[in-house]
Amino acid sequence: MGLGIDACFAQHLGDRKEQQDRVAIMPHPKVKGVAVAVVADGMGGHTGGALAAEQVIHTVRNNLGHFSPSEDPPQKLIEGSILEAHTMIKAARCMNEKDPHSTVVIMLLQPGRVSWGYCGDSRFYRFQGDRLAHRSVDHSYVEHLIETGQIKPEEALTHPYRNVLITSLGGDDLPKMTFGEVTDLADGDCYLLCSDGLWAYFTEAELGGVLAAFSAREACEVLIKRARDRCGGEGDNVSLAIIKLKAAEVPKPKVPPPRI
Repeated sequence: MGLGIDACFAQHLGDRKEQQDRVAIMPHPKVKGVAVAVVADGMGGHTGGALAAEQVIHTVRNNLGHFSPSEDPPQKLIEGSILEAHTMIKAARCMNEKDPHSTVVIMLLQPGRVSWGYCGDSRFYRFQGDRLAHRSVDHSYVEHLIETGQIKPEEALTHPYRNVLITSLGGDDLPKMTFGEVTDLADGDCYLLCSDGLWAYFTEAELGGVLAAFSAREACEVLIKRARDRCGGEGDNVSLAIIKLKAAEVPKPKVPPPRI
C-alpha cells in the first residue's frame, strides 16, 4: 500500500520580542519521496539565538542537497548536519559579541523509513492514530532527575530548573545527540517536531487527540491557539512541524464514453 503525506509547519512569536525559533519542511531537490523536517530553538537566554537557529536550517538544507538516499545512511545527514551546525555556531561566537546556541530536532522521511536525531529539548513525537508510540527524551536537567527517580514526570513542568539543558549546539563541548529510526510506517502515523514553547502546555494524550482529529494544517492552528490560551501572557516562541501519513488514493481508471 502506498502512503501519501499531509504536512504543515507553523510558528508564533509568543510574548517574546524576537522570533528565535526556526522551522522548515524541505523536500529533497533531486529525489522524489525524500524530505527533511527541522525545528531549531535558539537559546532564549542568549542574544544570538536567532542566528544559531538560522544556521541550523541553512546547514540541513545544504546537506540535504548532497545526500544520496541510495548510497548514504540517514545518520550521515542527520549527525553530520548537527555537528556541522555546532561548529559554525561555535565559530560565530568568536567573530562577534553574540553568544549563539540552539537546540535541534531533525526528521528524515524516505519511502518505508523515518529516521531522526536531536540535541536539547526540541522534541520528536510519533503517534499511531491518537496513541503515543515514541517520544524523545530531552537532554535536560529535569529529565535526568526523572530518570534517576528524584522527581515525578508531572513535577517537571513546574520545576525551577525545567529550562536548564545539559547540551546544545554552540557550546564548548561536543553536543550530545540521540538518534532513532522506524521502518514499520503505516496509514495513520503522525510525526510531530516542536520546540518547548509548544509541548510545555500539553499532555501526550491531548497532543495525540488533536493530531488524529485534524489535518496537519488544522492541527497546527489548534495547537498554537491552545498554547497561547494557556501561557498566561508569558509564552515562548512556538514552532512545530507535523507530518501525517495516509493511504494514497489509487486513481480510478478512466472509462471511455459509450459509443453511440
